[in-house]
Amino acid sequence: MSPVAAKRREAWRGSATIRGARSVTVLSAGLITAILAILVISASVGPLDTSLADAAKIVIGHVLPGMPWMTDGTISVAQDRAVWNFRVSRTLLAAIAGASLALAGALMQVTVRNPLAEPYILGVSAGAGVGAVSAIVLGSAALSGLPISLAAFAGAVVATGLVYGLAQQRGVIAPARLILAGVALGALLSAVTNFLTITTEAQNVYSVLFFLLGSVSAATYTQLIFPAICLVLVSGVVMLRSRDLNAMLVGDESAIALGVNVGFLRKLLLLAAALLTGATVAVAGGIGFVGLVIPHIARIIVGADHRRMLPVTVLGGACFLMLADLLSRTIAQPTEIPLGILTAVVGAPFFLWLMRRSSAVRGGIS
Repeated sequence: MSPVAAKRREAWRGSATIRGARSVTVLSAGLITAILAILVISASVGPLDTSLADAAKIVIGHVLPGMPWMTDGTISVAQDRAVWNFRVSRTLLAAIAGASLALAGALMQVTVRNPLAEPYILGVSAGAGVGAVSAIVLGSAALSGLPISLAAFAGAVVATGLVYGLAQQRGVIAPARLILAGVALGALLSAVTNFLTITTEAQNVYSVLFFLLGSVSAATYTQLIFPAICLVLVSGVVMLRSRDLNAMLVGDESAIALGVNVGFLRKLLLLAAALLTGATVAVAGGIGFVGLVIPHIARIIVGADHRRMLPVTVLGGACFLMLADLLSRTIAQPTEIPLGILTAVVGAPFFLWLMRRSSAVRGGIS
């Protein structure tokens, strides 16, 4: 077999060391178990004392109506409201946001063939920041009545459209131009955000900073719907195209030789990553680091085959941000630490430790 043919065959089969399907299944089951455990622990933590058992009962009682302990006086009304209305909703939003950002990071890295790519490289987060800060500083009335979340999403859509237009070269999206356009536009939009921040009244500055650094403290179940739909939709689409993603890892020419429509696929991935990032930033603010690190960790553990890496990435991102949210409201009580700060402080040392391991070569970081 010629070297070119061998290279193409390797791309089609995963282009990396592939772990067995059984080990990936076990890992996924472990992550799901961890997600459920963190959900119950998070539901029990707060100013109103609630045991782990009571928190689990409340969650089960809402998922499965008719449970006797919900009406026999075992659970107080205050506990029920604190757990279900506030703690569970924010934990679920953290899970959806973490999964979305991690998946968006994985898609961006294969789109531009750069291991340093992450969701915010396109300037989508900066665009959302301009929209949200404009709503905070100028008021919703100045933006035709748009609330902060919709203003943030509108800003993300506009930023995506600008990057898409700037990155095209003769009708084709060039990865290098995509990165450069995203970085330049992100810097410009960040400058606009900073200008709005320093020229607004002092009472608005805290709200602006808390949004820009990320938080799920004000989560409601209504806010979960749109980002959850985006996550499910994008996950389904990219899993169906996972073989094509594998082919793109070794270059456009090899992917085209395997029958992949690279131009269409790159546009699809760009749109998917922007949709996930915009929907997440709109409801949770600017949470960095997740989309950069989690995909790498998934590749180190299970290899680069997207059929196995993507599910681990989604579950790992959800677990990571849920844990970060739990820590953000417990380690400095009663003060809550913005998620963007905590994800960097907690995740960076772990990522640097992983880089020192010989197995890091599978993640593309050595």
